[in-house]
Amino acid sequence: MPVEATSAGAILFRDTRGRREYLLLKSRPGDWEFPKGGVEGEEELQQTAIREVKEEAGIEQFRLIDGFREEYDYVFEAGGDTIHKTVHLFIAHSQEASAELSNEHRDLQWRDYDQAINTITQDGPRDILDEAHDYLDELREETDGDYVLPAE
Repeated sequence: MPVEATSAGAILFRDTRGRREYLLLKSRPGDWEFPKGGVEGEEELQQTAIREVKEEAGIEQFRLIDGFREEYDYVFEAGGDTIHKTVHLFIAHSQEASAELSNEHRDLQWRDYDQAINTITQDGPRDILDEAHDYLDELREETDGDYVLPAE
């Protein structure tokens, strides 16, 4: 019976010179991914995503975008156990221009959509980036580019 594990993270983006760029981190095994990590204690998924962006990307000034949460899952072996991990991804808008590489990763890059979709190495995150990109395009049109829906 696999051990169940839950992680959360964020598809972090910034707007640079009129184009949207996404932050990708290269993990130690070599996959390109988004900032994410395991839920600690009684954390809510959004709290985990916020903490992981701060820890893994060194970014403090960002906000989660309302209305988007997708998940993917995968199975791997670790320490003789089979782990079934479910990863919940949110979208976050960075107000910072740069990020800092954590000791958990080998590299980081800001990539536009086409570059990012071709760099991500796993199907689950790639599919979710595609959905997030479309969601942000629609939201940008509805909100005149500020990605925040007015309060009702």
